[in-house]
Amino acid sequence: MRADPPPRLLWPKDLDRRPIAGRAEREARTLGGKWFDELSVGEVFQHPIHRTLTETDNILFSAMTHNPAQLHLDEEYCRAETEFGQRIVNSAFTLGLMVGISVGDTTLGTAVANLGWDEVRFPKPLFHGDTIRVETEVLELRESRSRPDQGIVTFLHRAFNQHGDLVAHCKRAGLQRKKPAAA
Repeated sequence: MRADPPPRLLWPKDLDRRPIAGRAEREARTLGGKWFDELSVGEVFQHPIHRTLTETDNILFSAMTHNPAQLHLDEEYCRAETEFGQRIVNSAFTLGLMVGISVGDTTLGTAVANLGWDEVRFPKPLFHGDTIRVETEVLELRESRSRPDQGIVTFLHRAFNQHGDLVAHCKRAGLQRKKPAAA
């Protein structure tokens, strides 16, 4: 005699059997990303998220990335031996935060892949207690030759401190989905 299989529990993800493109469209509408065909060259996003950088941010990021640079970790060294007189925030953290702040307004739910960063620059350092704000400009849009439902976007990200000083900027290329045809 065969036993019946146990009843299958339905999770919310099991209830939605729409195609992946429908799911991506719904996620983008909920989460805020833009489709490739919704972007225009010259468009500038003033991201509403601002972030005050803490000593903990700097120490944890430096530790997690195995970066023992005295500039990030040794207050006495920085007071005595550097022009800054205090520790500076790890620039890799600044880069990641600058791009991360932009995601909610630009690529969340619509990005396929990050293709690369170019011309990464840090004209001024950030210190513990500084607050950054970020803006993003769309520099280029190019249809993908191999993926008709996607395009390549080049963004220019800029980060400013609380005084309005430019502290970081970079170009970033990403592969972005086009808006799916209505189902």
